[in-house]
Amino acid sequence: MSKAKYTVTAALPYANGPLHLGHVAGVYLPSDIFVRFLRMNDHDVAFICGSDEHGAAITLRAKKEGTTPKKIVDKYNEIIGKAFRDFDISFDIFHRTSAEIHHETAQDFFKVLDEKGHFTKETSQQYYDEEFQQFLADRYITGTCPNCGHENAYGDQCENCGTALSPTDLKDPKSTLSGKTPIMKETSHWYLPMERHEDWLKDWIQQGTLDGVQQHDPKKWRNQVVGQCMSWIDNGLRPRAMTRDLDWGVKVPVTGGDGKVLYVWLDAPIGYISATKQWAADNNKNWKDYWTGDRKLIHFIGKDNIVFHAIIFPILLKAHEGFVLPDNVPAYEFLNLEGDKFSTSRNWAVWLHEYIEAYPDKTDELKYVLTAIAPETKDSEFTWKEYQTRVNSELADILGNFVNRALVLTNKYYDGAVPEQGNVTAEDQKILDEVAAIPARMSKLVYDYKLREAQAEAMNLARLGNKYLADTEPWKLVKDEANADRVKTIMNIALQITANLSIVLKPFLPATAAKISGFLDFNVNDWNQAGASDLLAAGHGTNKPSILFQKIEDELVEKEVEKLNATKASESNFPPQKEETSFDDFTKMDIRLGKILEAEKVKKADKLLKLLVDTGIDKRTIVSGIAQHYSPEEVVGKTVTVLMNLAPRKIRGVESQGMILMAEDTEGNLSFVSPEKDFAQGGEVR
Repeated sequence: MSKAKYTVTAALPYANGPLHLGHVAGVYLPSDIFVRFLRMNDHDVAFICGSDEHGAAITLRAKKEGTTPKKIVDKYNEIIGKAFRDFDISFDIFHRTSAEIHHETAQDFFKVLDEKGHFTKETSQQYYDEEFQQFLADRYITGTCPNCGHENAYGDQCENCGTALSPTDLKDPKSTLSGKTPIMKETSHWYLPMERHEDWLKDWIQQGTLDGVQQHDPKKWRNQVVGQCMSWIDNGLRPRAMTRDLDWGVKVPVTGGDGKVLYVWLDAPIGYISATKQWAADNNKNWKDYWTGDRKLIHFIGKDNIVFHAIIFPILLKAHEGFVLPDNVPAYEFLNLEGDKFSTSRNWAVWLHEYIEAYPDKTDELKYVLTAIAPETKDSEFTWKEYQTRVNSELADILGNFVNRALVLTNKYYDGAVPEQGNVTAEDQKILDEVAAIPARMSKLVYDYKLREAQAEAMNLARLGNKYLADTEPWKLVKDEANADRVKTIMNIALQITANLSIVLKPFLPATAAKISGFLDFNVNDWNQAGASDLLAAGHGTNKPSILFQKIEDELVEKEVEKLNATKASESNFPPQKEETSFDDFTKMDIRLGKILEAEKVKKADKLLKLLVDTGIDKRTIVSGIAQHYSPEEVVGKTVTVLMNLAPRKIRGVESQGMILMAEDTEGNLSFVSPEKDFAQGGEVR
């Protein structure tokens, strides 16, 4: 029976920032484990990734940093790519969507769908920033999420609850360019009428069938993936725009597309295809072999990308015709950090490249912990204390201790040569039967995308070895010459377990597996050999071991927690800085010093005082909301700061001809903004 062929993709990281541990635990580490396992089982597999380099968020960052989108994506493509290499993520290719081959592939894909009639061109009202004279794509709009009430949701997604949105779904929308409420203005775009695809999507997602043919095993799809997809479908799919009014991205390649680019969620997943094309060209392969025919397409993603990979991209692939659809979309929930969500904006994160720089010899320790706590079916949490506990009590005390014992005793008793396996007792046979069973259990778990449990089984093999040595106590038996043969058998079995560990740990802890292989002078990449009790022949020479895992000291934990706490302590209790304004706009504001001549409470208004202010050029009435902080008697004679050219407006029937500027603390207390010297009224503030 021929082996299944796989194309495995890991979600394209967005090239506007570095990777944190949440990204690693939920996409890149599990996909790497899965692919390493497939390779050891002799599957034909391509492991594809690359940086996603288009979209509004990158143009926004470029505007804020006063640079170009190209410089932003070049910077973070390099940071992300190096982090992957240093962390030993074994992509066949790490590509980028700014590459020419990607632009050509995405444009060709769009033209085929357009020619086949899978798009509709519609004119609609879209948010428009009058000040910047620009249509606002999804990420140029923020507002209140209609689902969870989060006040800083984007026009395409709420990052608080993960709900996919359209800009018009937001309450109180604001332009991220000007900070002002945008207007609606007419524009034309190409739409994907997703509602046409509801029927086949239901059967394909829930039953695994397409046109009556079984395509995948729906029992292996995670509940959260099926649940989120069916929620979308049951609520009725709607047309979704496949183009945007932007100048950064893949240009729309048909008539009428001037000034427009492909929607990033059409552009980005095609990046998997263009990356495969580049890899195939570099390695004398046919890229179509990896996207057509009898092939399993697997997308490793975070839960916020489920709809795009399990509904939108499959629609596009099927509409194009000839492409395989995903066999599985193993989406991960979110990893939290020390009791809070990972947050790039608040710098509440452990950045992968910084971890590697600080602890270059501890990559496998991090891999082990992240897999042990992987958020496969529900959110989980990374803490430095648990990191320390797992490294010390599991990696060092169980795995490291067993391997060290087995090899140190072999070197001590037999000068490093593997002793013969003599008579096997019933107790020994139970151990050997369990050694044989563990790789089979691991295989089933990995093929079912239960990598957390699979790694636990590998650690159970080390536990088994530890217990076997503790129960048989060869260091005591060796003192009596009559036990010589028994000790040889015990040590042979211990070394066979060690050799098995060097195999089954390869997908999970590749550096550690390589070290064990070096100790044993034994290297096997064939998973099918795992479980055997005769991997090491009698007389085979081993090498002296070194310590596999150094224990994590309290100082490391304290240092990392203090670093995070310093981040949190630096978070201001005040509102964030508002959007930038131009110098010309600032100079339009006429701010002067004034002296309050008279003050009285506004009737039926607990918070308002009516003030008569001498501004140096006139005397004017100003209504100010300071009555709960100052009495009329307290303010008379005060020198204050006045915004002079604010348009007059009536407040509780009194026309206010300006604004008194006030300072506010975190408790909401107000204070006048006054000069430290005795300046006369009329002086300009600038």
